Amino acid sequence: MSPGPGADSAPAPQSDHDTPAPPARASGRSRYLPGRLIPGTARIPGTARFRTRRRTRTGPRADVPGTGPRPVSLVKTPGPTGRPATGRSASDGPATGGSPSAGPDTGGDDRGPGGMFSSLRIRNYRLFASGAVVSNTGTWMARITQDWLVLSLTGSSAAVGITTAMQFLPMLLFGLYGGVIADRFPKRTLLFFTQGAMSFGGLFLAALTLSGNVQVWHVYMTAFFTGLVTVVDNPTRQTFVSEMVGPDQVRNAVSLNSANFQSARLLGPAIAGVLTAAVGPGWAFLANGLSFLAPLTCLLLMRTAELHPGPRTPRGKGQLREGLRYVSHRPELIWPIVLIGFIGMFGFNFPIWLSAYADDIFHGGSGMYGLFNTLMAVGSVVGALLAARRGTSRLRVLVGAAVAFGALQIVAAVTPSLWVFALLLVPIGMLGLTVNVTANSSVQLGTDPAMRGRVISLFMMVFVGGTPIGGPLFGWLTDAYGVQISMAVGGLVSAVSALVVGLVLARAADLRLKVDLRRGQPHLRFVPKRDLVTVA
Repeated sequence: MSPGPGADSAPAPQSDHDTPAPPARASGRSRYLPGRLIPGTARIPGTARFRTRRRTRTGPRADVPGTGPRPVSLVKTPGPTGRPATGRSASDGPATGGSPSAGPDTGGDDRGPGGMFSSLRIRNYRLFASGAVVSNTGTWMARITQDWLVLSLTGSSAAVGITTAMQFLPMLLFGLYGGVIADRFPKRTLLFFTQGAMSFGGLFLAALTLSGNVQVWHVYMTAFFTGLVTVVDNPTRQTFVSEMVGPDQVRNAVSLNSANFQSARLLGPAIAGVLTAAVGPGWAFLANGLSFLAPLTCLLLMRTAELHPGPRTPRGKGQLREGLRYVSHRPELIWPIVLIGFIGMFGFNFPIWLSAYADDIFHGGSGMYGLFNTLMAVGSVVGALLAARRGTSRLRVLVGAAVAFGALQIVAAVTPSLWVFALLLVPIGMLGLTVNVTANSSVQLGTDPAMRGRVISLFMMVFVGGTPIGGPLFGWLTDAYGVQISMAVGGLVSAVSALVVGLVLARAADLRLKVDLRRGQPHLRFVPKRDLVTVA
């Protein structure tokens, strides 16, 4: 409905086979990471910690405040058929949430329950997705038109960076407060207010542009207003998804939200380009303002009796500090958030880079800028659909995709060919979306429902809130040293930060890299430190 896909998870029913969880580690290096990070590794023999299987909870207890998903061991005990088991008995039933690895190991089949589009079977979510694709199309129309309008008014890439910074500065300043609001009030009601406010912002900018009175500071002001609304809309919209689909479909819904948003990215730039060339940018802003009528109508048509509302947090002191403390004690949450912060600040400055490539390097104008965005959207849709089919949120996928994302940015930055650059945008879009979806779903599913609004607002604050710093910085780099240098620096920082976070996560799980050159064996994999063997 508004920029940025996401989802959430409602409390799952408690299993009859639950066993008491070990006490949470308040500090120090954690031995646990939720998520099937390393498949196929064996248990550590001779240690009390992993001598017996540990059964995982199927979800947080709704009757005990502050309880959340149980940590899951990264090492797996051998199953009866020779395949790795998950430490859950057959009678535990299917896992329904809590952690990214709550489900049984299927020998490498990562497909989610019910297929690639399973969450669309739910009526409320179908309505939500239908309204979102219309408003997302309008959002992309406005985003592309806004960047091109600022570039036309000022002739400066730095001004485009300032516009982007104004839109995302509120998330950096007030992002955590949006999570507190999302945890405290009914989410469907909040969405009526936020979607209506975004419609007003689009209509305001349309009136100024169509009347011929628009100036660059008007665009800055409208971008800042949209950012303020997004502070509340983003965590509310993402956590509302679980209230529609329930915990079983959270991963699928996160991925389909991303596919929805990126599919609109295919239509929005194309429509914006046609409208801008034919009748001017004001009509694109008008279409954006009217597009929010679709999600507002769909919210009205939802059946509230079919929702799965989570617990609401009462008003109280210290809720922001509580959320930060909750994340800081869990390496499986804090390090993906750190990584997505670096990627968001240094790797996702495409409005600056693509507009400069289209205008300064390849001299193609707004039509080429729209083409570049469309190609990235194609890759993003492919990445989202693959994530929906995969159905799990492995942290190694997050790290690997982030490294490849940065590396391909460097390759694209140094290529002199228009068509090679254009084709590279497809896998760059796919990998960027994979990073976003994997980090988003792993953080949501590893978080207590009572804390999820605050944790997601922190996630979005570091992901989107880094743009006010990265936007002007890379706009200045583009103006001073050229867009090739600017994009290469962004890719380099993204790749290096991913490598560092991957090593930290492996260290937190007490894992080391094993090299095995024997035929038929995985040549590289992470194993527990005690089992480290290097075969030359």
